[in-house]
Amino acid sequence: MASIDTYSPEKVYTIKVVSKRTGVKTVTLRAWERRYDLLTPLRLENGYRLYSEQDIQILLWVIEKLNGGEPISRVTEQFKTMRAQDKWPDAVSMPEVEKPRLVSPIPPRDFAEMMYGALITHQEGKAGMIMDDVEKYFDVKTIFEEVLFPALVLIGEAWYRGDIRITTEHFASNFVRGRLLRIFQAIPVKRENVSVLVGCGPEEAHEIASLMFSILLRQEGYGVEYLGPDLPIHDLVDYTATVRPKMIALSVSSEDSANYVKGLAASLGNLPGRPRLVYGGRYFNENVAARTGLGGTYLGGSLSEGIKKIKDLLPIG
Repeated sequence: MASIDTYSPEKVYTIKVVSKRTGVKTVTLRAWERRYDLLTPLRLENGYRLYSEQDIQILLWVIEKLNGGEPISRVTEQFKTMRAQDKWPDAVSMPEVEKPRLVSPIPPRDFAEMMYGALITHQEGKAGMIMDDVEKYFDVKTIFEEVLFPALVLIGEAWYRGDIRITTEHFASNFVRGRLLRIFQAIPVKRENVSVLVGCGPEEAHEIASLMFSILLRQEGYGVEYLGPDLPIHDLVDYTATVRPKMIALSVSSEDSANYVKGLAASLGNLPGRPRLVYGGRYFNENVAARTGLGGTYLGGSLSEGIKKIKDLLPIG
């Protein structure tokens, strides 16, 4: 686990943001500063306080100690003793994916076209720099829906026209997949018990959308396991019986894959807890009649619709 001193000391967060991130009321934060000299925020001329990611991690460490039954006075004394010895506590969690955003000089669509150009010419370094830029300017959902998805659509259309080779399409998909996995694994797992299993139907190799969906769900606080492409139904049912999630979410892009999924909802209904089946993907987006034939719930035609539907079906808290 990382030490708190590895986190940024740059003062960029307002007290409201800190309160939201930690769950500590603003009045309590101010009281802790006065009584225990716990944090040293940057004070602006207008009276605003600014805090760092390091400050937030200190507070999360304090809260974990308080939840364990220790009084605040003892916890702050422990912290000061460690600092006097030039030591730092271990961080409780990794920083949130969401960070303060800079104002982008160009719209997301321009970045999509830049990404397209970098990927079809196999310029991995340039594509990486473009991703680094968009992560400074846009939230994750915007990056998915307005940068990566449009870039991948352009690549698919270029392959269909014969303008690029299949090797180029695979290179692009693997680059995007690698970046998405890095984002997914960087988000703290907020719930120990798995609540949603996400993956792709049998013979379904297109996993980018389901991986994006997994990231957005984990950001919302769901306990998500991403299982990847081409999931055999019998194995999925057996694993579901073991981990007992509340929901299975599958991406399906072809009729063959959809046919394999038929009967899955009934099998899940025989398991303890009766987990829900939800699904989306190109096949259902293009075939309205197929959306109601699997005994589960269609998530809609976009990531945003899908997240809203999950939150309606499976509220947290």
